[in-house]
Parts: sequence; structure tokens; C-alpha cells
Amino acid sequence: MIYTKPQILKPPRSDVLMMTPWFAPIVWEGTYNSEILNEEFRQRNVTVGLTVFAIKKYVVFLKTFLETAEMYFMVGHRVNYYIFTDRPEEVPKVALKEGRNVVVLQVQNYPTWQEISMRRMEMLSEFSQQRFINEVSYLVCVDVDMRFNEQVGVEILSDLFGTLHPAFYAAERWSFTYERRPASQAYVPSDEGDFYYAGGFFGGTVVEVYKLTKQCHEAIMMDKANGIEAIWQEESHLNKYFVYHKPTKILSPEYLWDDNLGRPEILKKRRFLAVPKNHAAIRNK
Repeated sequence: MIYTKPQILKPPRSDVLMMTPWFAPIVWEGTYNSEILNEEFRQRNVTVGLTVFAIKKYVVFLKTFLETAEMYFMVGHRVNYYIFTDRPEEVPKVALKEGRNVVVLQVQNYPTWQEISMRRMEMLSEFSQQRFINEVSYLVCVDVDMRFNEQVGVEILSDLFGTLHPAFYAAERWSFTYERRPASQAYVPSDEGDFYYAGGFFGGTVVEVYKLTKQCHEAIMMDKANGIEAIWQEESHLNKYFVYHKPTKILSPEYLWDDNLGRPEILKKRRFLAVPKNHAAIRNK
């Protein structure tokens, strides 16, 4: 394999942070060589699981999600699309490349979108322990009301990874919308925390995702027993987890973006984009 030699005195990006204080890389366009990484992961013969929840009317997003994933997600690698849904008969048939499979996992729905959102951690932890551990090497857990827009490949994979929230990647700690009530299990003190992470894109090895989702689910259930709901449901608990269990890799906002936020100069790619939607027409239907 022929590629340009890395230059110790010439970092590939000088406009963004590329490494955390705990030596976790932050993935931006221009900071990695996809050919080297693809070869490394092919030698390891990995299979990647991509999980989405398409509950109630959210099944309408599946067709675009799957079609764009086939174009841009883990191209050249084996993928299992795990679709959690209460409407298995409405899962669209999409042409898949060799080594890629759709696995429909029927689950119940819940009365409100907040409850559905919080139950995701429970279902992910249960299936990680019972099934995913035997089928895939890594899990990537994302929202379904999105579309892949450019390549999202093995550069994201690590033991435990999170994604910088597109609305807070450049914000100061005081402005993060962590859960600030001490009575909640998601509570983060005002002088703690590194980044604010998006609930719509996280993952890692099956073992690490199991640890994360199990702890978040248990914390959510403790809050529920005490009559508390964290400000941003499971995203609040995810952020609490990442404060005290540092991710081994962090994805830049390229990996979860909303075009309503504009297109800042540092954003060289928009890899995974929010699909415009009417929340009121979709939720609780």
C-alpha cells in the first residue's frame, strides 16, 4: 500500500482539537487515512451492527435511512442492520450488498415518545447481552430520522465512542444542558464535564455498549421510581456516563449534523444529516 508519510511537525489540522487530555482521538476530515484503516479492519474480519429504533410512525424514515446507509456506511465491510420496531410488516425491502443483512427485532411501543426514548437503553442492553455479543464485533447506535450523506467508515470504531453534539461542540461547560438537579441519577455538577455528547450517535464494542446501556437504564429506572425524568431523557444519562467513563474515541459534528445550524468552515464533511420533519405529526402516533 502506497500513501503519504505522516509529518510529525505538520499536523493535518490546526483549526480543531484532535486529541483529548486522556489521549482519545477526535475524528475530523483530514485526520486519518481510510485506506490504512480499512485494511486493518478487514484483516480483523469485523462485523458491525447498526441499531435503530423505528417505533410507531418513525418507520417512515427507514427507507431513506437504509438506502443511504448502503451507499455510505461501512462500505466494503459486513453489516447487520438491527431494526427495533413495533411495525415489522412496514419495514421496507431495500437492496443490500453482499455481507449485509437487515434483522427486524419486534418490540412493544409505549404511550409517549419520552418513554420510548428512555426504553432504548433497556432494549439495547438486553439484546447486547443475549444476541449482539454472538453476532457482531462493534455496535453503532443511531437515530433513524437521519440520512447518510458521505462516507462513515471504520474510522469511527473504538472500544467506546461518542459524538460531539452539533449545537454544543464549541460551547463552554456552563452552557451544556446536562441534568443539573442533584436528585436525578443523571446529575452532573456545574464544574465537571468535558464535552456535550449527542444521544443520536454512540457505540463501541458490544461489551462496552452493554456496560453503558445497562448503567444508563438502571439510572433511568431509579429516577422513574423517584418521580424524576432527566431533562433530555437518555441523552442526559449518556452524558453522565461519559463524564466518568471517558470515551476512547470522539466523533466530530461531521457525524451528526443539522443543516439548520448552517455550515461552519471547520465542517469539511456533513456525513450524517437530520431529515426535516414535523415532530408533532410523528411523535406519539
